[in-house]
Amino acid sequence: MTLWGSRFEDAPDELLWHYTVDTADRRLLLDDLAGSLAHVGMLEQVGIVDDSEGEALRRGLEGVLAEARSGDFEFLDSDEDVHSAVERRLGERIGSVAGKLHTARSRNDQVALDLRLYMRRVAADRISQIELFALALADAAEDVGETVVATYTHMQQGQAVPLAHHILAYAWMALRDRARFEDLLKRLDESPLGAGAGGGTSLPIDPEISATSLGFETVFGNSIDAVASRDLAAEFVFVCGQAMVTLSRLAEDMLLWATEEYGWATYLDRHTTGSSAMPQKKNPDMAELARGRSASVIGDVTAILALQKGLPMAYNRDLQEDKRLLFHADDTLAGTLSALRAMIAGATFSPPAPSSWVGALDLAEALTARGIPFREAHHIVGALVVKLTSAGRTLADADLSDLHDVDNRFVSADLEQISPEHSVRSRTSPGGGSHTSVVTQIEKLRTLLG
Repeated sequence: MTLWGSRFEDAPDELLWHYTVDTADRRLLLDDLAGSLAHVGMLEQVGIVDDSEGEALRRGLEGVLAEARSGDFEFLDSDEDVHSAVERRLGERIGSVAGKLHTARSRNDQVALDLRLYMRRVAADRISQIELFALALADAAEDVGETVVATYTHMQQGQAVPLAHHILAYAWMALRDRARFEDLLKRLDESPLGAGAGGGTSLPIDPEISATSLGFETVFGNSIDAVASRDLAAEFVFVCGQAMVTLSRLAEDMLLWATEEYGWATYLDRHTTGSSAMPQKKNPDMAELARGRSASVIGDVTAILALQKGLPMAYNRDLQEDKRLLFHADDTLAGTLSALRAMIAGATFSPPAPSSWVGALDLAEALTARGIPFREAHHIVGALVVKLTSAGRTLADADLSDLHDVDNRFVSADLEQISPEHSVRSRTSPGGGSHTSVVTQIEKLRTLLG
């Protein structure tokens, strides 16, 4: 069924049909029905349809909605899109009065509305998922207690920090991902219904009525913009993409943690796979796929931006391609949040102690605390590193005579700075890698996450 065939004498060619029809929009069924019910309510309230027609349309749409919710709604191969499927099914239920449903409306403002309703609905779902994911990270941070590990800069051990501090870094990143969805919801809170094909209508509609019915704060200010812009869809895909980048970085860490070389973490058997050739293998495949699938969502971001870049006003059929990109990005993020949350929740952490070299900065700061310029202190400790490594020794092997060989302003208490545990306990900077900071962060995260 098409909504545009009135001026055509020939039916659509099979080639045209298969090339132009995309069934991806069928997942907008509930959103399309919600918009149609609001539209009928407006038409009835302003008198464009009479009470009996409005009642018939509303009753028929509610019946179709019940079918959709129960899974009994059937799409036909002849349905060009979700809009034509709804109108076709409505006609089967209530007869010719179904033709009044499309009064003062176009597929252009209809699909723009459906997309906003969909994004508003699933953005709320992703926010909830991100919150649960961040809480799982907070739980993991709490579970590892005061375990100390090395940070890695340039993939070399840097400073000693609580493992919990490392884990919580991803929780703070997740909160920003949540905030981006929340910020997007503000811009989605504008109804495009009533813009028609792009120029509005001569009929006496009131877009405020349908907007209020659907829970929108405002209505569009320009009918062309309302139907021809997809920046909000692009923003939604970008927010998914940035969240996937967060998850990809965590996935990379999780993969490193599971290696023999790192030995930081093991994951539950039910969250890993084996090898068809090597019996000893236990592969964290979900993390690998999370890392890989982030690439496809980055591709979605690029594609939806490129889709819009050369379009003249107003609506162009190119915009049909936005839905598959948006749905893929959303589906991928939803699945990845669930997968990595499960892996983190089931992980067992037992990292080895960091190298004693992680105390080098603390040794330099001990000199700095006694008034020695940091750049000079850095040079002094660097000379100590050269001395020890040349002798095949580590910082843990150093004694006071080694320190005095490079500078006699060292004192015996400075040797305590070499201990990773002491390094962590002596750190006092707000938000830094200390056990006190970890406790504060977990409390704050739990408050922010409700």
